[in-house]
Amino acid sequence: MIYLRSFLFVAAFYLWSAVLAIAGTPLLLGPRRWTVSMFRVWANGIHLMLRLICGIKVEVRGTQHLPKGPALVAAKHQCMLDVFSQFAWLPASAFVMKKELLWIPWFGWYARKVGTVVIDRSGGANTLRQMVRETRDLFAEGRQVVIFPEGTRGKPGVKGIYQPGVAGLYRDLEVPVYPVATNSGVHWPAHGFLRHPGAIVFEYLEPIPAGLKRGEFMRILEERIEAASMKLLSE
Repeated sequence: MIYLRSFLFVAAFYLWSAVLAIAGTPLLLGPRRWTVSMFRVWANGIHLMLRLICGIKVEVRGTQHLPKGPALVAAKHQCMLDVFSQFAWLPASAFVMKKELLWIPWFGWYARKVGTVVIDRSGGANTLRQMVRETRDLFAEGRQVVIFPEGTRGKPGVKGIYQPGVAGLYRDLEVPVYPVATNSGVHWPAHGFLRHPGAIVFEYLEPIPAGLKRGEFMRILEERIEAASMKLLSE
């Protein structure tokens, strides 16, 4: 049964995404907030399909820590859903992504329109300066910029290597950072099409205040995200 439900979900997911992307193409000519609203509809539609088809409930915890205005959000990354879901509850989400994704038809167009920080992972110091500049511009619009400190999807229970980009943004922008833990990879693995029933939880944790030393900031960020994510796995 899980194979059939997973297959039906994957088919529904791509159909929903394609129909919404094509139907929403005129929004690319309008203000950015229209595209942000469409992404929210897209994310909520995915959540509904997960519940109805796969028996997976998507839950957000720590709502008292949800940022209301400009903010840097540092999230655990285990599957594609980690990106989509943020649009469902953050007021004006944007995200950091690698430049190769811009070549995907429609997705790349919408990504540019909705507001993204596009990075070249081989760019070194130039990439960091660009990230700071573009994130500051998004903050001026009241946006919440989501970054995945590990840089790529990982397996549940496995700590990836936290990349220096998040520390550079934290230092140069002088803003609090909102960590996010998750168990998403248990139910939506990074690879393969099986979707396992249960509850996907995204937990917003106490924000890390601005002004800490780089080493202390990275230590606290890793400890909070990893400890909370491991706790979710034990539920």
